[in-house]
Amino acid sequence: MKRSISLGGSENNDFHLVVIGGGAAGYFAAIRAAEIGDPSEPVLILEKAPQVLGKVRISGGGRCNVTHACFDPRTFATHYPRGEKALIGPLHRWDAQKTIDWFEDHGVQTKTEKDGRIFPTSDNSQTIIDCLCDTAEQLGIETRTRTNVSEISHDADAPYPFSIQCTGGSTIRSKNLLIATGGTRCVASESLLQFTGHKIHPAVPSLFTFNIPKNSLSELAGISVKHASVTIPEAKLNSHGPLLITHWGLSGPAILKLSARGARKLHSVEYTFTAFVNWLPNEDLEISFSQLRTSAGKRSLISRSPFPELPKRLWEKLIERGEIDGATTWSQISKKQLTRLREMLTHCAFDVSGKSMNKEEFVTCGGVELNEVSLKTMESRRIPGLYFAGEVLNIDGITGGFNFQNAWTTGYLAGSAIGETSGQF
Repeated sequence: MKRSISLGGSENNDFHLVVIGGGAAGYFAAIRAAEIGDPSEPVLILEKAPQVLGKVRISGGGRCNVTHACFDPRTFATHYPRGEKALIGPLHRWDAQKTIDWFEDHGVQTKTEKDGRIFPTSDNSQTIIDCLCDTAEQLGIETRTRTNVSEISHDADAPYPFSIQCTGGSTIRSKNLLIATGGTRCVASESLLQFTGHKIHPAVPSLFTFNIPKNSLSELAGISVKHASVTIPEAKLNSHGPLLITHWGLSGPAILKLSARGARKLHSVEYTFTAFVNWLPNEDLEISFSQLRTSAGKRSLISRSPFPELPKRLWEKLIERGEIDGATTWSQISKKQLTRLREMLTHCAFDVSGKSMNKEEFVTCGGVELNEVSLKTMESRRIPGLYFAGEVLNIDGITGGFNFQNAWTTGYLAGSAIGETSGQF
C-alpha cells in the first residue's frame, strides 16, 4: 500500500518547524522534533512528489536496507567517501544500534544478513514507510505532498524568520527550517540552497555500474562471483566484494563501492577508463596451477572449472578470451598459456565507457559544505534556525545501508536540536 498525505491539512501556515523533503532524513527529524517538543508547536513536512518516502520504497530491491551491522562509530564512518571524519561524532550520538532499537521500539523487527546489511524481517520497505508515517501522524505532524517550494527568505528579526513561498501562491512561515531535499543534482534543490549562502559542492553521480560496450562477457549476464577485486590504476582505486556480470557491463557491490570511492575522479575522465578484475583474489595461482598439472594432468582445461568460486561458463569464457585452446590438458599447458590464463584470472582488463544507475535510487557526491554546519546539531553556522540533514549535506556512503544511516543520524540530531528550542520563542 502506498502512503500519501493529500495537499491541504490544517489552515494554519505558521509552524515551529518546516521540513522541506519527505524522505528518510526529513521524516526522522520531524518525528524527533515533535517527540520532545511542545505539542502546541506544529511541525510540517513539504514533499514535491505525490508520495512521501519514495527512495525508502524502492531501496534494497523494495526491502529497504535500513542500516549496517557495524557498531563502532569510527569503523562505520570509514564507509563514507565524503564525510568520514565529520560523521564520527554524530555516529557516537546516534549509531546503527540506536537505529535498530528505535525501529524495534516502534514495532519493526529487523534481521541481519551475512554481509552485514540490515532489513526489516518483513522484507518489505512498506513496513518502514508505515512505521514512519504512522508515528508522524500520531505526533500530529502535518504532511503536504505535491508541494513545490519556489522561494525561501529569511528575516532574523521576524517572529517567524523563515518565509517559504510555494507554487500556487501560498506562503508558509516557520521559526525553524530543515532542508532535507536529498542530493543536489537537480536545479530545484540547488536553487533552494542559494538563499543560505553556504558553499555547495557540485553534485556528481555516486553508486553507479560500469558500461562496457565491447563486453565479451555480456552473454553471461546474471552470473556473479562472490569474492572479486577490481582496480582502476589510473585513478588509484581498488575495491573488493561480490561482482555481477550484466548485459551492459559490470555491477555488484565491488563495482558500486568503487564508483562511490572514485565518484569525482571517474567523473573527471568522463567515465572512460580501464578496469582490471581479479576473479580469484584469495587464490595462490602458482600453487594451484602446480597442483592441477599433477592431480588433473589428463583433464582438459575446458572440462570443468577447477575453482569453486568461478562458475563453469565464466571459466570457459575466460579461457576463450585468453585465446587458449580449451582442449589442452593441464599436463600439456605451456608456460605462455599459463601466463595468459593467469592474466585472465587476476588482471582481466575491461574498457569502460559510461555508467548506468537506477534513476530513482540515484545517490550523489556533493552538497552543503560540512565545515559550515554544526555537526552536533546540524544547524547552519550562517543562519540560526536553519538545519540540514541527509544527502543534501556533502556526505555519501557506499552501498550497504550507510546512506540511510546518515539520514537517521543527521535527522535525529537536527530534530533533537529543534525540539529543544520548542517553547523558547
